[in-house]
Amino acid sequence: MGTRHDRPNIVVFLSDDQGAWALGCAGNREIRTPNLDRLAAEGIRFTNLFCASPVCSPARASILTGRIPSQHGIHDWIRAGNVPNEVPGVTRGRPVEYLRGMIGYTDVLAQNGYTCGLSGKWHLGDSVRPQKGFSFWNVHACGGSGYYDAPMIRNGSAYTEPRYVTDVIAENAVAFLRERQGTGSPFYLGVHYTAPHSPWTPDQHPRRTYDEYHESCPFNSTPFEPMHPWQISSAPTGFDEPSRRRELSGYYTAITEMDRTVGDVIAELERQGIRQNTLIVFTSDNGMNMGHHGLYGKGNATFPANMFDTSVKVPMIVSRPGSVPSGVVCDEMLSHYDLLPTFLEYVNVANPVAGETPGLSFAPILRGEELTHRDAVVAFDEYGPTRMIRTREWKYVHRYPYGPHELYDLVSDPEERHNVVEDARCQNVLRDLRARLSEWFVQWADPARDGSREPVRGVGQHDLAGSAGAGVIAFNQDFRFLSTSHGQ
Repeated sequence: MGTRHDRPNIVVFLSDDQGAWALGCAGNREIRTPNLDRLAAEGIRFTNLFCASPVCSPARASILTGRIPSQHGIHDWIRAGNVPNEVPGVTRGRPVEYLRGMIGYTDVLAQNGYTCGLSGKWHLGDSVRPQKGFSFWNVHACGGSGYYDAPMIRNGSAYTEPRYVTDVIAENAVAFLRERQGTGSPFYLGVHYTAPHSPWTPDQHPRRTYDEYHESCPFNSTPFEPMHPWQISSAPTGFDEPSRRRELSGYYTAITEMDRTVGDVIAELERQGIRQNTLIVFTSDNGMNMGHHGLYGKGNATFPANMFDTSVKVPMIVSRPGSVPSGVVCDEMLSHYDLLPTFLEYVNVANPVAGETPGLSFAPILRGEELTHRDAVVAFDEYGPTRMIRTREWKYVHRYPYGPHELYDLVSDPEERHNVVEDARCQNVLRDLRARLSEWFVQWADPARDGSREPVRGVGQHDLAGSAGAGVIAFNQDFRFLSTSHGQ
């Protein structure tokens, strides 16, 4: 089973819709994140980490299983199948276990002596029933809600939580830590916030923090641009000064209040004297545009889905004093699908799905060593029929079946302003990236769950996709554009 020293605890903080730019330690001088900034100073901050899909449920499934969406079959945010009929205020229907039969790293940890706890957002179906090796299960009933009166699950029963849900998620995490104190067994704890996902209106957040941002922050850290012609109406937007200030004040407040509670959980680890034996990871499920590219939202801020870096690049901080190097900024290109092999290698547990998933362990970085096993520096992403391949120098976005496609020279155009897919000078690069993209997905995609065949529009998945759905159209087809150039 191994010793306590080689089986450290793991705590994963997972935020919801947080751009890589939305941290003080990432250079944003307006947002207040003192606890995460301290965590970065005591560990490694990764600057080139990419989600597997720029929307919540597919990204979270990929983190947990190491599989890409075209392997696990979740291609959009879960709109139905979260809860049975009796949960009030939530989309009704039968519960669906979307990841049935697929191994998550928490399954493996639990089989190897870890006690696994989850507090907060699950959003992978059948929220009432603990899954994937978790024995502590205090979760959000669906995926999103208001910050007050959130639908929650505790001990298998639904209830409405009147308090600020960010506080409740952290308090439940602390309760887990106290329950298992002194047991001597290692633990895994997922602290999955709904922050900073919308809503961002002042009634949804602590008023003092909101007012401080609203009254005094110039918000120079986010662009103020005309609306992108593909923007859809699925999220609050800020295309005039009053609405922009309102939404950004709420977004920044949600992050600052979340940061405060991250500090509370870390303080409990320190109080128990287990901070040095606990690997802490902070990341977000996907990126976020808050005016970037004239968009509000992530991959489904547009139709067709977008793959801008602001949508697919996510923050990540890893810290363990005395074991993980401190004060390091790492620019290795990594993906969320690398987390499963990394966690299992780091705690000296065999990976039962090695060779079945595309991820590669970056545990050597956490030990202060260099990576030596990566042949190419490439990240891949997908959102339904939209796929991306990204190197350090280039990004290619392919949309099945007819496009439009995009190609960006990231060296001369890091903000992705000029699509050069039709530039004659770039055709050799285009052909190479298109071939590599196709070959990679042929290697890893499961034909029975292949997202390139699915009518994903960014407005939710309500049943199993592919052949497992037995002919059911698994994806909501209703959407509206804000831009009149697309019609209604």
